[in-house]
Amino acid sequence: MIKKFLYSILGLSLLASCAIENDIPYPIREAAIESFEVEGQCAAPGSSQSSAATINATDRTVSLYVDDAVDISNLRILKMTVTNDAQIVADSAVCTDFSKFPTEGFEVPDNFADTRVDFSNPVTFTLRTYQDYAWKVSVTQVINRQIDVTGQIRYVLDEAKRTVIIYVSSTQDRGNIQVNALSLGGSAGVVSPDPTTVHDFSSPRTFLVANGWEKDVFREWTVYVYPEEGGSSSSSSEVFAMTSRAVLNGNIESGKTPVVEYKEVSATSWQTVSDVTVSGTTYTAMIKGLKSSTAYNYRVSIDGTQGSEKSFTTAAAVTLENGGLENWSKGQIASGDYWIPNAEGSTFWGTGNSATAIYKTNITNPTSDKYAGTYAAELKSQSALNVKMAAGNLFAGDFQQDPNSILDGLLHFGRPFTSFPTSLRVYCKYTSEPMQTVGSTTKLPSSLEALKGRPDSCHIYIALSDKSEPYEIRTDPTNRQLFDKNDANIIAYGEYICGEDVPTYQQIDIPLTYRAYRTPKYLVIVCSSSKYGDYYLAGEGSTLWLDEMELVYE
Repeated sequence: MIKKFLYSILGLSLLASCAIENDIPYPIREAAIESFEVEGQCAAPGSSQSSAATINATDRTVSLYVDDAVDISNLRILKMTVTNDAQIVADSAVCTDFSKFPTEGFEVPDNFADTRVDFSNPVTFTLRTYQDYAWKVSVTQVINRQIDVTGQIRYVLDEAKRTVIIYVSSTQDRGNIQVNALSLGGSAGVVSPDPTTVHDFSSPRTFLVANGWEKDVFREWTVYVYPEEGGSSSSSSEVFAMTSRAVLNGNIESGKTPVVEYKEVSATSWQTVSDVTVSGTTYTAMIKGLKSSTAYNYRVSIDGTQGSEKSFTTAAAVTLENGGLENWSKGQIASGDYWIPNAEGSTFWGTGNSATAIYKTNITNPTSDKYAGTYAAELKSQSALNVKMAAGNLFAGDFQQDPNSILDGLLHFGRPFTSFPTSLRVYCKYTSEPMQTVGSTTKLPSSLEALKGRPDSCHIYIALSDKSEPYEIRTDPTNRQLFDKNDANIIAYGEYICGEDVPTYQQIDIPLTYRAYRTPKYLVIVCSSSKYGDYYLAGEGSTLWLDEMELVYE
C-alpha cells in the first residue's frame, strides 16, 4: 500500500514537471512577405518607377497596381515568397479554390495549385510560424483611358454614369470633329463603332464599350462635345522648381504646340526650352541648367500669343557633409575604441564598427591610400571571430546594437535633406573575393545559397525620400527588414554595383532617376563592400575604397 502511494506521488511529480516544460514560451519568429507578383502588374499611374509591389514590413501591407487587361476579381498570383518558411493561410472567402491555394511560398504555381483571388477589396493573408501575422494586400487597377479630339481643351469623365463631356475651342465645328483617341474601355478595351470614323458631335453620340478583361460584355457610354467659351488657344500651367532644373506641366488645346521661354528675373533676354513633350491636351517642359537659389520668370506662347509671365525660385544646392572623408574620430566601448567617419560632435555618417569592435575588428577605417587629400575610407568585409561575416559599410544614418539580438544591427538610413541633386559622384576602387558565410547562426534564404563561392560585389546607392522618418533596417534573420528601393516614398534613386577588381581609383557618377516630383525630407546614401552583407554573405577580404564623394547638381 505504501509502495502504491509512493508511485502515485512520483507520477504526479512527473506530470507536474511536464506541465512546467510545456509552459516554456515559443521563440519569436516574425514572418513577412518578401515578394509579391500578380498577372498584369504595372507601375503606378504617372510614375516612371518599376512595377514592383510596395511592401511595408512595419505596417504589414503590400500594395501594387495592375493594368486594364486583367480581371481584378479573379486575379492570378504569380509569386509570393515569405520569410522563416512561414505557412500561408489565405482568406477562403476570396479564393477561387481555397483547397488548392499553396500553403508555402511559391514563385511559379504548380499545375495543381489555384492562386486566383478576388482583389476587388484588400485581402488578408495570415503568415503562421509560432505566431500568426496578418498581412493586407491591396491591388489597384489602372484603366488607361485616352480621350483626344482635335480642338479639345479639356474633358470631364463620369465613370459611374458612363458619360464623357469634351470641351473644344469655340471656333471648332462640332459637326466635323476629328477623334484621335477615345479608349473608354482602357488600352485593352473595345469601342464600337470605331470612334475615329464618327465626326458629327453636334448632338450626343453613344458608343458600346467593353473592358479588356470582359470583351464580350458591352455597356453604353454617351459622349457630349461642347464649346469652351473663351477657350481658344488657352493654356494653363504649374511649375515644380528643383535645384538645377524645373518641371513645367500644363494643359493646352489639342493640336496646339506651346513655346516655353524662361530667364533669370534680372536678365533681359529669354531662352527657349527645347525639351517639351505634348500628349493630347497636356504638355511637359523640362528646364535644365538653372542656377541654385535663383529667381526665374517663364512664359508660355500659343500660336504666337504670349501668356502672362510667372515666376519660380530654385532650391539651394546642399553639399555632402565630410564627403571628402577627411574627418575621423574615435568612439569607445568596453572592449576598446572604434573609428567614426565624422568630426567630433558630428553624426552624419554611420558604420557597423561599434558592433564589430566587440570582436576587436573595425570594418570601416581611414586610410592614406586615397585619391586626393589626406584620407579615404577603406571598407573591408571580414569575419568577426568566426561568428558572422561582416561587410565593410558607410551610410548616411546611425547604427545601434539590436536589443533583441546582440549579433545583429538596428540601423536607421537617412539624414534630413530638401535639395535635388542629379547624381552622386565618388572616386573608388575595389577588390572582390569569393562569397561565403561563417558561424552556425547564419541562415541564408534559398535564393542566396547558390551565390556561395561566386565573386563578391560592392554596392553603392543613393535615394531621396519624403518618408516622415528615416528607414529602420533590421538584420536579425527572424525579424529582418531591409531597404526597399521601390518603396512608395522614394522620389529618386540611383545605384552602382561592381563585381570585379578595380585596382585604381575611378570616378563613378551615379545618376539619380526621379520617379516623382516632390520635395524630399531625407537623403539616403549606403556604401558596402559586399552587396549581400545584410545576410552576412560576403567575401573575406573584399575591400571597397571610397574618396571625394559629392552631390552633383547639373
